[in-house]
Amino acid sequence: MTPPLKTLSAASMAVRTAIVLFIFVVVFTGLLAAAYQATEPAIEAAAAAEKMKLIGEVLPRELYDNDLLNDQRQLPASAGLGLDAPSTAYLGRKSGSASALIFEAVAPDGYSGKIRLLLAVAADGRLLGVRVTQHKETPGLGDYIDPRKDKNKERPWITQFNDLSLATVSGREWAVRKDHGRFDSLAGATVTPRAVIKAVHKALQYVAENRQQLFASPEVPTPSSASPGESQ
Repeated sequence: MTPPLKTLSAASMAVRTAIVLFIFVVVFTGLLAAAYQATEPAIEAAAAAEKMKLIGEVLPRELYDNDLLNDQRQLPASAGLGLDAPSTAYLGRKSGSASALIFEAVAPDGYSGKIRLLLAVAADGRLLGVRVTQHKETPGLGDYIDPRKDKNKERPWITQFNDLSLATVSGREWAVRKDHGRFDSLAGATVTPRAVIKAVHKALQYVAENRQQLFASPEVPTPSSASPGESQ
């Protein structure tokens, strides 16, 4: 018995629709892949430029001459840095010698949550610069830790850390003046700077404790000691 014409038409239409959809998906996916491949270099270049712009705020260009973004080292999760996941640090070199380490740290106890920081520490232990990269502190009150929002443009609050080290500032001085420390703070907004100061101090201690590994040059493979023609 021949199937009804309507049944054949419906089945044919379903097959045709499925084929059209499949072709559309394949073509669309191919176009997306091609577009991504075409724009990927530009996206990566923009991301690298943005990263270097931020690094430039904490590390003067004259202190390194290497390809900073390609001189990386992975840091494990660390309570000393306030990080619960591995992170990437960058090693600045001048004429082949390690000059500075750029890395992230987190102040977990900000007034409104975590405060993410970027720090540059010289090989001699001096703080070259600190910047806040992310925070949720109260606008107009605690956000003066960010130099873009600090009303004191001549000497932003965050620049108080420049050139300080564990050797020049005693442990008890790493606090706001209200707590008998050396750092200024705005009246009524001391929770935020307390958190940042504490995080910076702990980050410097972390660098001091791990200095040899952090500033070490990469290992260079040594030539084989086997004689010519001798199998390994």
